[in-house]
Amino acid sequence: MTNSWNFEATYLDLRDIFYDRGPVHPVDKPVLVLWNEALAETLGLDAEARQDVALFAGNRQTDTSFSQAYAGHQFGHFTMLGDGRALMLGEHVAPNGKRVDVQLKGSGPTEYSRGGDGRAAVGPMVREFLISEAMHALGIPTNRALAVVTTGEPIMRQGPKHGAILTRVASSHLRVGTFQYAAAAGSIDDVIALADYAIHRHDPDLEGKPDRYEQFLGRVITRQAKLIAEWQLVGFIHGVMNTDNTFISGEGLDYGPCAFMDTYHPNTVFSSIDREGRYAYANQPYIESWNLARLAETLLPLLADTQEAAVDIANKLLNDYTETYKDAYFTGLAHKIGLYVRKDGDDALTDELLRLMMESEADFTNTFRALTLGDTDALVFAKQDDGKAWLAAWRKRLGEQGLPDEDVTRLMRQHNPAVIPRNHHVEAAIQAAERGDFDPTHALLDVLRNPYDYEADCGRYVSPGPPRTYPYQTFCGT
Repeated sequence: MTNSWNFEATYLDLRDIFYDRGPVHPVDKPVLVLWNEALAETLGLDAEARQDVALFAGNRQTDTSFSQAYAGHQFGHFTMLGDGRALMLGEHVAPNGKRVDVQLKGSGPTEYSRGGDGRAAVGPMVREFLISEAMHALGIPTNRALAVVTTGEPIMRQGPKHGAILTRVASSHLRVGTFQYAAAAGSIDDVIALADYAIHRHDPDLEGKPDRYEQFLGRVITRQAKLIAEWQLVGFIHGVMNTDNTFISGEGLDYGPCAFMDTYHPNTVFSSIDREGRYAYANQPYIESWNLARLAETLLPLLADTQEAAVDIANKLLNDYTETYKDAYFTGLAHKIGLYVRKDGDDALTDELLRLMMESEADFTNTFRALTLGDTDALVFAKQDDGKAWLAAWRKRLGEQGLPDEDVTRLMRQHNPAVIPRNHHVEAAIQAAERGDFDPTHALLDVLRNPYDYEADCGRYVSPGPPRTYPYQTFCGT
């Protein structure tokens, strides 16, 4: 292990029901194919770290490695789970003092694999690398990918695929499902220990306060409300918003069957396993509220001396979720159309825009891009009577601000990405990677890392993909 790694494992201070320290499963011919130099610098890693392919392949067990146990509501059904194909290398403490989890995904079977092989294919790992870096560049809280190695071993996923392992970095991997696990498999003492640990990791200023658990729950709710609003504002659909994929940190994680919308429609679903549309674009805010209610249930004994008082506290905090989300979402929409201060009537203005976009099957990102550039002729609804009426109302509202055009444009450029991970480009990069060609991945990453640069030559990365004869689908890649 290189000297620049500074691994600890404070999570192992919890009772051993929370983790397993099983053996590693080495691979024969690991090759580093993707490396995040910018993230490595942030973590304080030296040049030698990049050469440590054995570490990224899971070919040895660090003194701090473990797999986590957790539970989760998957599509509404409660299940006991755990890291079925992931290994925590440890908690790296960077030179700036920040503590992050460093985890391998696809490193082999664990105690929690439930019969799976614990491996991953190169395609889904490339998707996670692309999407997490895109989210980071968009300014949306997220885990980040550090490395991808190919294993040199085939795995079976609807036929043989090339194996790969992703190294990802997150503020922590504490989930709503971790608390559900503590409540279901442990005791109240385990829930308290986990809550205290989570507070120490994410909200240390609350330590020792008599109402720390109430404030902690409130902060998780606030973080998640703002995260989901940011997803909605860029047309992102996660695909598997189970409680085991809802993180205490307020970061996005586990980018499996996710995608960004091209054509705007609230009912858009990409995940092949979401047949009922539970996690459709329009449902994401409501599902997250439901997930947070499951977290609140586990914390009820910590919130008050009586069940009735605890439920009252939890309900108030959960009601705050709705207001926090709406404020973040509608304020964000106002910024996207150039309004600095949201006023009465602005929500109706943005609602009407979304209606026009849906009925005219407009591209989500490019609609706001055209408005930002002042290219209203590019809007598919510009020549409709109701489209003309909206544009007139919008220009009138902009004029009421009394601000220079360049200030309005600057605001819109800060909130409307010029480029997103278009599905056809992500798929092209994945298909090339499956053939051993990572050049398209690098080219796409170069574009995605500057999403708000309207002067950059984004070229073909701006346009939606060609018309399809069937709905675009994404897969978990498990």
